[in-house]
Amino acid sequence: MGKTPHLVVFTGSGISAESGIKTFRASDGLWDEHPVEDVATPGAWRRDPERVLDFYNARREQIRRAKPNAAHKALAGLEKAGFQVSVITQNIDDLHERAGSRQVLHLHGEILKARSSVDIRMQYRLAKGGIELGDLCDKGSQLRPDVVWFGESVPLFADACDLVGEADFLLVVGTSLAVMPAASLLNHVAYDTPCVVIDPNATELSPASVLAINDTAGKGVPALVKHWKQQGALLLP
Repeated sequence: MGKTPHLVVFTGSGISAESGIKTFRASDGLWDEHPVEDVATPGAWRRDPERVLDFYNARREQIRRAKPNAAHKALAGLEKAGFQVSVITQNIDDLHERAGSRQVLHLHGEILKARSSVDIRMQYRLAKGGIELGDLCDKGSQLRPDVVWFGESVPLFADACDLVGEADFLLVVGTSLAVMPAASLLNHVAYDTPCVVIDPNATELSPASVLAINDTAGKGVPALVKHWKQQGALLLP
């Protein structure tokens, strides 16, 4: 018996938006209220760490209140049905995990964790509350959000590239494919690997070799997952 085909799913802010989490690039998005240079760069952290902490503390509470939507649940259900599923997400929320997905790689970090300002390996889960000035790591340095800011390297990018390279089928959901280096992940897919993009603007976003499904995550993902369960295999719809 051969190995179970490996589905790799790459998700962006569009899948979380349907759970009520604001995206950064929408017309009413977070950047309209909070310029990136004020809250999501190393320079902002040096200039005004309290403002940065307040911004992420507010987002953290919003994410704790949010619930996984139909797309998150469908992907987790596919895994429960015996399919091999790995998720790579640009999102810093934990909605994939709360839906039941077990293999999730967070490219841009996790907002429900704090980490040391001097040692990226020192991470602390935030079961409740936020991060305040004066909260220190075990080395005595201020804690910061465990997220990748603009201008910082993406520590898990190589791992994500390896995962995409192993995929037997790639599903891209709810991302504009505009944020680098994450957008270049598609360059690491084997040439003969089937790829589907589900997004309201999928046709505009997708390379010619990719099947584009112009739909929201909450509708498109459950429909595709239903097709796969019925067929018992990862087949193009």
